[in-house]
Amino acid sequence: MSDFVILTDSSADLSADMVRDLGVQVLPLSFEMDEKIYHNYPDNREMDPHQFYELLRNGHTATTSAVNVAQYTELIEPLLQAGQDILILAFSSGLSTTFSSSAIAVDELREKYPERKVYTVDTLCASLGQGMLVWLAVQEQRKGRSIEEVRDWVVSHKLSICHQVTVNDLHFLKRGGRISATTAVVGSMLQIKPIIHVDDEGHLINIGKTRGRAAALKALVDKMELTAVDPADQTVFISHGDCLEDAEMVAQMVRDRFGVQTIYINYVGPVIGAHTGPGVVALFYVGSER
Repeated sequence: MSDFVILTDSSADLSADMVRDLGVQVLPLSFEMDEKIYHNYPDNREMDPHQFYELLRNGHTATTSAVNVAQYTELIEPLLQAGQDILILAFSSGLSTTFSSSAIAVDELREKYPERKVYTVDTLCASLGQGMLVWLAVQEQRKGRSIEEVRDWVVSHKLSICHQVTVNDLHFLKRGGRISATTAVVGSMLQIKPIIHVDDEGHLINIGKTRGRAAALKALVDKMELTAVDPADQTVFISHGDCLEDAEMVAQMVRDRFGVQTIYINYVGPVIGAHTGPGVVALFYVGSER
């Protein structure tokens, strides 16, 4: 295998097992709850996701803060000192300043270690969409491709990672300023469920709505039918906000409709879950367009 490390951040929502299997490095992002700061490690060592969502359900609030340049440097520099090159796949710049912090760290470290190769890519992806892109990049790395070849592959394929999302509690979108208080109240009374996707600039965009949860989950799969490329041959990714049964329902619809064999399911981590709330479900796949 090519001797370089693929590094991402914990908003990719990869489990500890998958991180271990892929051989990637993960920078833990942080969140604050009840005046205490937690780091979102893939093994959830500081807070279990179920506990996090239970706290949200019980009225607690969580806030997130941007990762800084020093945090990237602290993780990257020992790898460079050990003689390894690094490819960073960062959380969408449309949702976070994580990528810009990585870019500053990369520029500084290139000057300090001119003999090493270190690159960062704005994935324009989030949650397991970002995780899916990391997974696909590792498949390219395992073919023996160089760091530049994998970087260029990621850049040319990242906009084919489709994100179809629905949330269950509109009040989290209201708190984040994405909908008005009136829309949240009326929508909740009428059981309106938004259908959201991540656009080509990496922003969360509302693209539709349904009445009721079952219709919203089906709508995610309907969207996949419109754009998925050879879905039966894909590994599909699904993330959820402590609603595994709903995620498994979506997975079964995907299997039944498209013949998909391999589906990977994991939590939406606290960094994104703080803004989407309990009950979020997101479906990720390779499509012809977002």
